[in-house]
Amino acid sequence: MVLNESELSHRAAHDTLPLRDAFAVLFFVSVGMLFDPLILIQQPLAVLATLAIILFGKSLAAFFLVRLFGHSQRTALTIAASLAQIGEFAFILAGLGMALNLLPQAGQNLVLAGAILSIMLNPVLFALLEKYLAKTETLEEQTLEEAIEEEKQIPVDICNHALLVGYGRVGSLLGEKLLASDIPLVVIETSRTRVDELRERGVRAVLGNAANEEIMQLAHLECAKWLILTIPNGYEAGEIVASARAKNPDIEIIARAHYDDEVAYITERGANQVVMGEREIARTMLELLETPPAGEVVTG
Repeated sequence: MVLNESELSHRAAHDTLPLRDAFAVLFFVSVGMLFDPLILIQQPLAVLATLAIILFGKSLAAFFLVRLFGHSQRTALTIAASLAQIGEFAFILAGLGMALNLLPQAGQNLVLAGAILSIMLNPVLFALLEKYLAKTETLEEQTLEEAIEEEKQIPVDICNHALLVGYGRVGSLLGEKLLASDIPLVVIETSRTRVDELRERGVRAVLGNAANEEIMQLAHLECAKWLILTIPNGYEAGEIVASARAKNPDIEIIARAHYDDEVAYITERGANQVVMGEREIARTMLELLETPPAGEVVTG
């Protein structure tokens, strides 16, 4: 949880990836060992009520929240179906409740029963969802509304353009300079507010994560001349660089980094230039001080 709040979160996730499957197996084995199957016979109505809360209560809340934020019905249904199961934190809370004598043993058994049944039913829900959407949606509606909107914003004939990933403090300054220089620009940004503002100004912008290949296709990576990454996460930038280099070997890639190891990592992934902000600040300060070269310092 501490690493998740740092800039090394993605790198930590990558380094610990081999342990994921082992812990996943351990997790499900532990849940199975704690489960008392007699609860299904002794309290079937309570089990069904618990399962209904998980499947319908969580799903309905998620569906309406996603719709409230303006996303499509397909997106809302997909998220609702994905949340129709219990997460691992439910077991932590159940264990804590028992330790504090706030939850009886029967309550923990109900949580375990609801978790196992909801996990088993989740693939079935997704299969039913796909069948429902296939019957009720037209071919055009089967594509996410957000993706359709993004694709319409990018002319099919755009080429030899600058592809700017991230429009925060650094990206916005760079983007304004590129626009002032009449350089064709496409911005990839995860903030809907920023994307809407750019589109209102007539700037081509794609809403999404540049690590997604479909997003890069919408931004016409294959014929872009420059790829400029201003996102602060070095590991994520390195993954984007590697993917972009594979899709467009001739593209000029410039990325941003905060640490020496990030510079080395992004360079190894295929970036032409990596700018480290701290170095540039130090270099500018030295230039402002007009520090003479070593060996020419006059003392005494």
